[in-house]
Amino acid sequence: MEAENHIGDTKYEEEYVENSRGLKLFTCRWSPAKTEPKALIFLCHGYGMECSITMKGCASRLVIRAGYEVHGIDCEGHGKSSGLHGLIPNFDHLVDDLSQHFTSISERNENRKKMRIIMGESMGGAMALLLHRKKPDYWDAAVLIAPMCKIADEMKPNPLVIRALTSSLARIIPTWKITPTPDIVDLAFRDPSVRNQVRSNPYTYKGRPRLQTSYQLYAASMDLEKRLQEVFLPFIVLHGEDDKVTDPTVSETLYNSASAVDKTLKLYPQMWHSLSYGELPENLETVFSDILNWLEDRVLAARSAKSEEQLKAS
Repeated sequence: MEAENHIGDTKYEEEYVENSRGLKLFTCRWSPAKTEPKALIFLCHGYGMECSITMKGCASRLVIRAGYEVHGIDCEGHGKSSGLHGLIPNFDHLVDDLSQHFTSISERNENRKKMRIIMGESMGGAMALLLHRKKPDYWDAAVLIAPMCKIADEMKPNPLVIRALTSSLARIIPTWKITPTPDIVDLAFRDPSVRNQVRSNPYTYKGRPRLQTSYQLYAASMDLEKRLQEVFLPFIVLHGEDDKVTDPTVSETLYNSASAVDKTLKLYPQMWHSLSYGELPENLETVFSDILNWLEDRVLAARSAKSEEQLKAS
C-alpha cells in the first residue's frame, strides 16, 4: 500500500516493502513535485530512530531548498518496521535490507543516470560505509554525520560488560534490556525541544540497549575502525567536537586513513552528536550549508564530466 501527499512544491510518499526474510519495512520518500531532482540521496537513520522523523528535518533543506530526492527506510526493529523494537539481530542483515531497497530505486529507468548519494548519521553513518564496502563502485558520494566508526568512551560498556557481550550471553538472552549505558537521548540531542519530541514519539526506541543490539553495534564499530583505509568514494564527514555518543577523533582518523582522493572533514566546536536534527537552529543552518555546498560542487562536477563525455562521443 502506497500513500502520497503534496506539501507545497514537494511530494511525500510512504510504502511498506518486504525484505528477503519476510519482514515488512516502512519506507518513505521526499521529492520535488514540479522539477526533476538533481540527484538521489539515500538516508540511513541512527540507532533507535526512524526515517520519517529524521527526513522531516532534512526535507526542507535537501528537497525544498536544494532540489534533491531523498529516500529513507526504517531498519528492522526500528520505527514502523517489523521486528522487536530496539533489537538488531544481525547488523549485516540491516545493511543488506538497505542495499536491496536503495539499489532497486537506483535501477529504475528514470533514475539510472542520476547521482547516487548515501547519507547517514551515527549508526546510519556506519551503514553508509558498509553499503560502500558491499558495492565499492556503485555509490557516487557519501555524507557521513558523526559516523559510528567507534563508540565514545562515555557510551562504551565497561570491560566486564564487553566480555559478557562477546561471550555467549548475548546469544542466550539477546533481547534483555540490561546493557548499562547513559541515556542516549540526553547525550545526543542538544535542543531540549527535540529531546521532548524524541521522547514523546512512540516509534523511537528509548529503553536500555538490548544485549544482542549492543553486541552488534560494538562489533560493527570495531570492524569499521580496523578497515577505514578501504573507504575510497568521495565523502564529507561532519562531527561535533562535544559529541559524547560517537568519538569525533575517529572521524579525523577516517579522514586521514581513507584511500579517497576527494574527502572533506568538518569539526564543529561545542556541537553535540545529532547534527542533522538535534542541534540548535542556528547550528543546523551551518551544518546543512556545509553539506549543500559540498554536494553542489560534486553534482556540478559530475554534470560537467558528463557533458565532456557527450562532446567527445559526438
